[in-house]
Amino acid sequence: MLIVRYGIGGAMVLAGFVLLIVDPGGFGTEGFGMAAGGGLAVLLLNFLYRMGVSGERDREQEDRARRYFDEHGEWPEDETASR
Repeated sequence: MLIVRYGIGGAMVLAGFVLLIVDPGGFGTEGFGMAAGGGLAVLLLNFLYRMGVSGERDREQEDRARRYFDEHGEWPEDETASR
């Protein structure tokens, strides 16, 4: 999954550098801009998606804690504080 998530964007950036090295003028600079820009956009999109998904986990954990509080009348122990 990491190959799909980060490998595609990394390969696009790498391809941009290869284009720049092979043909430093004209097509190489344009190809570098296109490939590196697209690859960085893919990497950033994956990173932002992962951040959004982690926020959803926090909300689910908060909901479980609130249900526990409703049933038992006390807030559950924080798992991170016990470590």
